[in-house]
Amino acid sequence: MKTIMTAAFAATMTFASTAFAESWDMPTPYPDGNFHTQNVRKFVEEVKTATKGAIDINVHSNGALMKATEIKRGVQTGQVQMGEVLISSLGNEDPIFAFDSVPGLASNYEAAAKLWHAAEDTVKKHLEDQGLVLLYSVPWPPQGLYAKKPFTALSDLKGLKFRSYNPATARFAELTGASPVTVQAAEVPQAFKTGVVDAMITSGATGVDSQAWDYLSYYYDLQAFLPQNMVFISKDVFDGLSEENRAALTKAAADAEERGWKQSADLNEGYKKTMAEHGIHVEQPTDKMTSELGDIGKTMADEWVKKAGPDGQAIIDAYRK
Repeated sequence: MKTIMTAAFAATMTFASTAFAESWDMPTPYPDGNFHTQNVRKFVEEVKTATKGAIDINVHSNGALMKATEIKRGVQTGQVQMGEVLISSLGNEDPIFAFDSVPGLASNYEAAAKLWHAAEDTVKKHLEDQGLVLLYSVPWPPQGLYAKKPFTALSDLKGLKFRSYNPATARFAELTGASPVTVQAAEVPQAFKTGVVDAMITSGATGVDSQAWDYLSYYYDLQAFLPQNMVFISKDVFDGLSEENRAALTKAAADAEERGWKQSADLNEGYKKTMAEHGIHVEQPTDKMTSELGDIGKTMADEWVKKAGPDGQAIIDAYRK
Protein backbone atom coordinates (compact mmCIF):
# COMPACT_ATOMS: atom_id res chain seq x y z
CA MET A 1 0.00 0.00 0.00
CA LYS A 2 2.83 2.40 0.88
CA THR A 3 4.53 1.70 -2.47
CA ILE A 4 1.29 2.40 -4.35
CA MET A 5 0.77 5.66 -2.45
CA THR A 6 4.36 6.74 -3.10
CA ALA A 7 3.98 6.05 -6.81
CA ALA A 8 0.67 7.91 -6.87
CA PHE A 9 2.25 10.89 -5.08
CA ALA A 10 5.14 10.97 -7.55
CA ALA A 11 2.74 10.86 -10.49
CA THR A 12 0.70 13.69 -8.97
CA MET A 13 3.80 15.83 -8.52
CA THR A 14 4.92 15.17 -12.09
CA PHE A 15 1.48 16.18 -13.36
CA ALA A 16 1.53 19.33 -11.23
CA SER A 17 4.97 20.26 -12.50
CA THR A 18 3.83 19.82 -16.09
CA ALA A 19 0.56 21.66 -15.52
CA PHE A 20 2.35 24.74 -14.19
CA ALA A 21 5.15 24.72 -16.78
CA GLU A 22 5.56 27.89 -18.85
CA SER A 23 5.73 27.30 -22.60
CA TRP A 24 6.92 30.43 -24.41
CA ASP A 25 7.50 31.46 -28.00
CA MET A 26 10.58 33.48 -28.93
CA PRO A 27 10.99 34.84 -32.48
CA THR A 28 14.43 35.91 -33.73
CA PRO A 29 15.35 37.35 -37.15
CA TYR A 30 18.53 35.36 -37.79
CA PRO A 31 19.32 31.89 -39.20
CA ASP A 32 20.33 28.93 -37.06
CA GLY A 33 23.96 29.18 -38.22
CA ASN A 34 24.28 32.72 -36.86
CA PHE A 35 26.17 33.03 -33.58
CA HIS A 36 23.39 35.14 -32.02
CA THR A 37 20.86 32.38 -32.68
CA GLN A 38 23.24 29.72 -31.40
CA ASN A 39 23.70 31.75 -28.23
CA VAL A 40 19.92 32.10 -27.86
CA ARG A 41 19.47 28.34 -28.17
CA LYS A 42 22.13 27.74 -25.51
CA PHE A 43 20.41 30.30 -23.30
CA VAL A 44 16.99 28.62 -23.56
CA GLU A 45 18.55 25.23 -22.80
CA GLU A 46 20.11 26.65 -19.64
CA VAL A 47 16.82 28.26 -18.61
CA LYS A 48 14.98 24.97 -19.03
CA THR A 49 17.61 23.10 -17.02
CA ALA A 50 17.83 25.73 -14.25
CA THR A 51 14.05 25.86 -13.84
CA LYS A 52 13.71 22.06 -14.02
CA GLY A 53 11.51 22.36 -17.08
CA ALA A 54 9.21 24.98 -15.59
CA ILE A 55 10.14 27.38 -18.42
CA ASP A 56 10.31 25.89 -21.91
CA ILE A 57 11.13 28.43 -24.64
CA ASN A 58 10.45 27.64 -28.30
CA VAL A 59 12.86 29.55 -30.56
CA HIS A 60 11.53 30.53 -33.99
CA SER A 61 14.62 31.56 -35.99
CA ASN A 62 15.19 33.38 -39.29
CA GLY A 63 11.99 35.41 -39.10
CA ALA A 64 9.87 32.27 -39.41
CA LEU A 65 7.24 33.35 -36.85
CA MET A 66 7.56 37.13 -37.06
CA LYS A 67 9.57 39.52 -39.19
CA ALA A 68 12.23 41.56 -37.42
CA THR A 69 10.04 44.65 -37.55
CA GLU A 70 7.14 42.81 -35.85
CA ILE A 71 8.94 41.20 -32.92
CA LYS A 72 8.96 44.03 -30.37
CA ARG A 73 5.29 44.77 -30.93
CA GLY A 74 4.54 41.06 -30.73
CA VAL A 75 6.03 40.90 -27.23
CA GLN A 76 4.30 44.09 -26.11
CA THR A 77 0.88 42.83 -27.23
CA GLY A 78 1.30 39.37 -25.72
CA GLN A 79 1.43 37.46 -29.01
CA VAL A 80 4.78 36.05 -27.85
CA GLN A 81 6.51 36.15 -24.49
CA MET A 82 9.99 37.24 -25.53
CA GLY A 83 12.11 38.04 -28.56
CA GLU A 84 15.37 39.25 -30.01
CA VAL A 85 15.93 42.37 -32.12
CA LEU A 86 18.71 44.70 -33.20
CA ILE A 87 18.48 47.51 -30.64
CA SER A 88 19.19 50.27 -33.14
CA SER A 89 16.37 49.09 -35.41
CA LEU A 90 14.12 50.86 -32.89
CA GLY A 91 15.91 54.19 -33.30
CA ASN A 92 12.99 55.90 -35.03
CA GLU A 93 10.60 55.28 -32.15
CA ASP A 94 13.16 56.21 -29.49
CA PRO A 95 16.56 57.77 -30.37
CA ILE A 96 18.13 56.28 -27.22
CA PHE A 97 18.08 52.88 -28.93
CA ALA A 98 20.50 54.19 -31.59
CA PHE A 99 23.31 54.76 -29.06
CA ASP A 100 25.50 52.03 -30.58
CA SER A 101 25.30 53.00 -34.27
CA VAL A 102 27.23 56.27 -34.48
CA PRO A 103 30.21 55.68 -36.80
CA GLY A 104 33.53 56.11 -35.05
CA LEU A 105 32.10 56.46 -31.54
CA ALA A 106 33.03 52.90 -30.51
CA SER A 107 34.99 50.96 -33.13
CA ASN A 108 36.31 47.97 -31.15
CA TYR A 109 35.07 45.58 -28.47
CA GLU A 110 36.70 47.38 -25.55
CA ALA A 111 35.12 50.70 -26.55
CA ALA A 112 31.77 49.02 -27.29
CA ALA A 113 31.75 47.43 -23.83
CA LYS A 114 32.46 50.81 -22.25
CA LEU A 115 29.66 52.40 -24.29
CA TRP A 116 27.23 49.64 -23.26
CA HIS A 117 28.17 50.17 -19.61
CA ALA A 118 27.30 53.86 -20.04
CA ALA A 119 24.02 53.16 -21.84
CA GLU A 120 22.66 49.98 -20.25
CA ASP A 121 20.65 51.45 -17.37
CA THR A 122 19.05 54.05 -19.63
CA VAL A 123 18.14 51.45 -22.26
CA LYS A 124 16.60 49.25 -19.54
CA LYS A 125 14.55 52.18 -18.21
CA HIS A 126 13.23 53.09 -21.66
CA LEU A 127 12.24 49.46 -22.26
CA GLU A 128 10.53 49.14 -18.88
CA ASP A 129 8.48 52.24 -19.68
CA GLN A 130 7.15 50.23 -22.64
CA GLY A 131 6.37 47.10 -20.63
CA LEU A 132 9.56 45.21 -21.50
CA VAL A 133 12.46 43.80 -19.50
CA LEU A 134 15.94 43.58 -20.99
CA LEU A 135 17.54 40.19 -20.40
CA TYR A 136 20.85 40.53 -22.23
CA SER A 137 22.63 42.23 -25.11
CA VAL A 138 25.40 41.06 -27.46
CA PRO A 139 27.23 43.04 -30.18
CA TRP A 140 27.74 42.16 -33.80
CA PRO A 141 31.33 42.31 -35.05
CA PRO A 142 32.52 45.72 -36.30
CA GLN A 143 30.72 46.94 -39.42
CA GLY A 144 32.45 47.03 -42.80
CA LEU A 145 31.55 48.16 -46.30
CA TYR A 146 30.52 45.61 -48.95
CA ALA A 147 30.52 46.48 -52.63
CA LYS A 148 30.44 44.94 -56.09
CA LYS A 149 33.39 47.01 -57.33
CA PRO A 150 36.48 48.58 -55.73
CA PHE A 151 36.11 51.92 -53.93
CA THR A 152 38.70 54.49 -52.93
CA ALA A 153 36.31 56.72 -50.97
CA LEU A 154 32.93 56.56 -49.27
CA SER A 155 31.82 59.23 -51.71
CA ASP A 156 32.04 56.52 -54.39
CA LEU A 157 28.70 55.36 -52.98
CA LYS A 158 27.02 58.45 -54.44
CA GLY A 159 24.04 57.47 -56.56
CA LEU A 160 24.09 53.81 -55.52
CA LYS A 161 21.28 51.92 -53.79
CA PHE A 162 22.48 51.18 -50.27
CA ARG A 163 21.03 48.51 -48.01
CA SER A 164 19.97 49.94 -44.63
CA TYR A 165 18.85 47.93 -41.60
CA ASN A 166 18.23 50.72 -39.10
CA PRO A 167 17.79 54.51 -39.12
CA ALA A 168 21.51 55.03 -38.55
CA THR A 169 22.60 53.11 -41.65
CA ALA A 170 19.93 54.96 -43.66
CA ARG A 171 21.43 58.25 -42.46
CA PHE A 172 24.94 56.97 -43.24
CA ALA A 173 23.79 56.27 -46.80
CA GLU A 174 22.31 59.76 -47.15
CA LEU A 175 25.53 61.40 -45.93
CA THR A 176 27.54 59.52 -48.57
CA GLY A 177 25.12 60.45 -51.33
CA ALA A 178 23.64 56.96 -51.65
CA SER A 179 19.95 56.04 -51.61
CA PRO A 180 18.97 53.93 -48.57
CA VAL A 181 16.79 50.87 -49.13
CA THR A 182 15.55 48.91 -46.09
CA VAL A 183 16.41 45.21 -46.41
CA GLN A 184 16.26 42.73 -43.52
CA ALA A 185 19.07 40.20 -43.01
CA ALA A 186 17.13 37.23 -44.40
CA GLU A 187 16.44 39.15 -47.64
CA VAL A 188 19.99 40.36 -48.36
CA PRO A 189 21.05 37.80 -51.04
CA GLN A 190 17.89 38.27 -53.07
CA ALA A 191 18.11 42.05 -52.80
CA PHE A 192 21.60 42.08 -54.31
CA LYS A 193 20.90 39.46 -56.95
CA THR A 194 17.84 41.35 -58.20
CA GLY A 195 19.51 44.78 -58.17
CA VAL A 196 17.43 46.19 -55.33
CA VAL A 197 20.70 47.27 -53.64
CA ASP A 198 24.31 47.76 -54.76
CA ALA A 199 26.24 48.04 -51.49
CA MET A 200 25.86 47.72 -47.73
CA ILE A 201 27.55 48.22 -44.39
CA THR A 202 27.31 45.26 -42.04
CA SER A 203 29.42 42.74 -40.14
CA GLY A 204 31.45 39.79 -41.35
CA ALA A 205 28.88 37.58 -39.63
CA THR A 206 26.11 38.71 -41.98
CA GLY A 207 28.49 38.43 -44.91
CA VAL A 208 29.14 34.78 -44.11
CA ASP A 209 25.51 34.01 -43.17
CA SER A 210 24.31 35.36 -46.51
CA GLN A 211 27.26 33.98 -48.53
CA ALA A 212 28.14 37.43 -49.80
CA TRP A 213 30.70 35.98 -52.21
CA ASP A 214 27.82 34.91 -54.44
CA TYR A 215 26.89 38.51 -55.22
CA LEU A 216 29.66 40.85 -53.97
CA SER A 217 33.41 41.15 -54.53
CA TYR A 218 34.81 43.66 -52.00
CA TYR A 219 34.76 44.12 -48.24
CA TYR A 220 36.39 47.15 -46.62
CA ASP A 221 37.07 46.64 -42.91
CA LEU A 222 35.88 50.06 -41.73
CA GLN A 223 35.16 48.95 -38.14
CA ALA A 224 32.59 51.73 -38.16
CA PHE A 225 30.57 50.65 -35.10
CA LEU A 226 29.37 47.53 -33.26
CA PRO A 227 25.55 47.45 -33.19
CA GLN A 228 24.00 45.28 -30.50
CA ASN A 229 21.18 42.78 -30.39
CA MET A 230 19.01 42.47 -27.31
CA VAL A 231 16.90 39.66 -25.90
CA PHE A 232 13.92 40.93 -23.93
CA ILE A 233 10.75 39.69 -22.27
CA SER A 234 7.29 41.03 -21.48
CA LYS A 235 7.36 42.71 -18.06
CA ASP A 236 4.01 41.11 -17.20
CA VAL A 237 5.41 37.66 -17.96
CA PHE A 238 8.64 38.36 -16.06
CA ASP A 239 6.82 39.72 -13.02
CA GLY A 240 4.50 36.70 -13.02
CA LEU A 241 7.36 34.27 -12.46
CA SER A 242 8.26 32.86 -9.09
CA GLU A 243 11.23 34.51 -7.41
CA GLU A 244 13.24 31.33 -7.98
CA ASN A 245 12.50 31.18 -11.71
CA ARG A 246 13.15 34.90 -12.19
CA ALA A 247 16.57 34.40 -10.61
CA ALA A 248 17.27 31.41 -12.86
CA LEU A 249 16.25 33.37 -15.97
CA THR A 250 18.36 36.36 -14.96
CA LYS A 251 21.40 34.18 -14.25
CA ALA A 252 21.11 32.41 -17.62
CA ALA A 253 20.79 35.79 -19.33
CA ALA A 254 23.94 37.13 -17.66
CA ASP A 255 25.83 34.02 -18.78
CA ALA A 256 24.49 34.43 -22.33
CA GLU A 257 25.65 38.05 -22.46
CA GLU A 258 29.16 37.15 -21.33
CA ARG A 259 29.31 34.19 -23.71
CA GLY A 260 27.94 36.20 -26.63
CA TRP A 261 30.44 39.05 -26.31
CA LYS A 262 33.28 36.53 -26.29
CA GLN A 263 31.88 34.64 -29.29
CA SER A 264 31.48 37.84 -31.29
CA ALA A 265 35.10 38.85 -30.69
CA ASP A 266 36.49 35.34 -31.25
CA LEU A 267 34.61 34.88 -34.53
CA ASN A 268 35.31 38.30 -36.03
CA GLU A 269 38.64 37.51 -37.74
CA GLY A 270 37.36 34.11 -38.84
CA TYR A 271 34.47 35.69 -40.74
CA LYS A 272 36.88 37.84 -42.73
CA LYS A 273 39.11 34.85 -43.42
CA THR A 274 36.13 32.82 -44.65
CA MET A 275 35.09 35.59 -47.02
CA ALA A 276 38.62 35.89 -48.38
CA GLU A 277 38.80 32.13 -48.93
CA HIS A 278 35.63 32.38 -51.03
CA GLY A 279 37.05 35.08 -53.26
CA ILE A 280 35.99 38.35 -51.63
CA HIS A 281 38.72 40.99 -51.61
CA VAL A 282 39.06 41.87 -47.91
CA GLU A 283 40.69 45.29 -47.79
CA GLN A 284 41.64 47.90 -45.24
CA PRO A 285 39.91 51.26 -45.73
CA THR A 286 41.81 53.94 -47.61
CA ASP A 287 42.91 57.09 -45.81
CA LYS A 288 40.16 58.92 -47.67
CA MET A 289 37.53 56.48 -46.38
CA THR A 290 38.79 56.87 -42.81
CA SER A 291 38.70 60.65 -43.05
CA GLU A 292 35.18 60.65 -44.52
CA LEU A 293 33.99 58.22 -41.85
CA GLY A 294 35.25 60.57 -39.16
CA ASP A 295 33.34 63.50 -40.64
CA ILE A 296 30.16 61.42 -40.99
CA GLY A 297 30.53 60.16 -37.43
CA LYS A 298 30.84 63.67 -36.02
CA THR A 299 27.70 64.77 -37.88
CA MET A 300 25.74 61.72 -36.74
CA ALA A 301 26.94 62.03 -33.13
CA ASP A 302 25.77 65.65 -32.96
CA GLU A 303 22.43 64.69 -34.53
CA TRP A 304 21.95 61.78 -32.15
CA VAL A 305 22.61 63.80 -28.99
CA LYS A 306 20.18 66.46 -30.18
CA LYS A 307 17.45 63.86 -30.77
CA ALA A 308 18.16 61.79 -27.65
CA GLY A 309 18.16 64.80 -25.35
CA PRO A 310 19.49 64.78 -21.77
CA ASP A 311 19.56 60.96 -21.58
CA GLY A 312 21.67 60.81 -24.73
CA GLN A 313 24.03 63.50 -23.50
CA ALA A 314 24.41 61.63 -20.19
CA ILE A 315 25.39 58.46 -22.08
CA ILE A 316 27.99 60.33 -24.15
CA ASP A 317 29.38 62.09 -21.07
CA ALA A 318 29.65 58.84 -19.10
CA TYR A 319 31.30 57.09 -22.06
CA ARG A 320 33.87 59.81 -22.63
CA LYS A 321 34.65 60.30 -18.94
